[in-house]
Amino acid sequence: MALTVAVQMDPIQAIRIAGDTTFALMLEAQARGHRLLYYTPDRLSMQGRHVTARVQPVTVQDVEGAHAALGTIERMDLVEADVVLMRQDPPFDMAYITATHILESISDETLVVNDPAEVRNAPEKLFVLDFPELMPPTLVSRDKDEIEAFRREYGTVAMKPLHGHGGAAVFRVSADDPNFGSMFDLFAVTFREQWVVQKFLEKVTEGDKRIILVDGEPMGAINRVPAKGDIRSNMVRGGAAGPSDLTDREREICATIGPELKRRGLILVGIDVIDGHLTEINVTSPTGLRAIKRLGGPDLAVSVWDAIESRVGAG
Repeated sequence: MALTVAVQMDPIQAIRIAGDTTFALMLEAQARGHRLLYYTPDRLSMQGRHVTARVQPVTVQDVEGAHAALGTIERMDLVEADVVLMRQDPPFDMAYITATHILESISDETLVVNDPAEVRNAPEKLFVLDFPELMPPTLVSRDKDEIEAFRREYGTVAMKPLHGHGGAAVFRVSADDPNFGSMFDLFAVTFREQWVVQKFLEKVTEGDKRIILVDGEPMGAINRVPAKGDIRSNMVRGGAAGPSDLTDREREICATIGPELKRRGLILVGIDVIDGHLTEINVTSPTGLRAIKRLGGPDLAVSVWDAIESRVGAG
C-alpha cells in the first residue's frame, strides 16, 4: 500500500546525507513507492484544530549535493497524510515543544513518528531517570550546594545542559577542579533550567555505544570513540565510529526499557551506553542508521518502515 508521507525536518539542502538518518528513512520510503512531501517546522500552522503545512513534493537520490529535487510548494491539510515524520533536530526548546502540541492534535488520524506527546513527555536526559538502576549516579539540579555535595560523594563528574544536544557544553569536572566556580557561574547565566551532573565514567575513552531500538527491540549498534584529548564521542565532535555487537548487559538494558518505548509509541529510539551504564534515551531525532549500515550492519531504515507500515495497517 502506497502511503503519503510528510517529513518535517531541517532544510534538506543543508543536510550531510552520508550520516543523515532522516535521509535514510526517505530513501527507503521512496523505494517502497511511498509519496514523499517535505516541509520545515516554520511552515507548520494551526487554526482551531485544523493543522496545515506548506509542503513540497520531493524525490531523493544518494548523491551528495544533488540529493533532493523539490516540487512546487502547496498548502496541505496534514490529516491527509498517512504518516508524518517529526525529524527536525534539537534543541528541545519551546519551538520544538510547540510543534509537538500541534502535531498531537492530528495524531488520532495520522501516524506521527515518534508520537509527539511522548516525545514531549520524554526529554532525553530526564526520561532516562525512570531507570536509575541502569544508570551511573546522576543529579539534575542547579543548586550549588547540591552539586558540591554530589561531587564530594562521587569525585570527578560530567556536567552538561539538561536540554543540550550533539555533545555541546559537556564538561569533565574533577573533584578539586579550580574552574568549577567559574563553570557554575557560566552555566547559571546560560541555562535557566537544571543541569545534569553525572559520575564521570572513565571508560568513555573506550567508547560510547549508540544502540538503535525499533519499536522497542534492539536492532543494531555502533561504538563511538572520542577523539584524542576530548571526552565527547559524538561524531559531529570528531568521534570515530566502529562496528559493535551488544553485550549481555546491553541486552539487559534494552529488555528493560524496550516495552516502555513500544507502549509510548516511540518507534525509533537511540540509546547511549558507556561501560554498561545507560546515559541517555534519544527520542527527538535519533541518528545512527547510516553509520550502522556503512559499517556492515543491517539497513535499519527497512526495520523502521516495517514497523511504521505495520502500525498504519493496524489502524
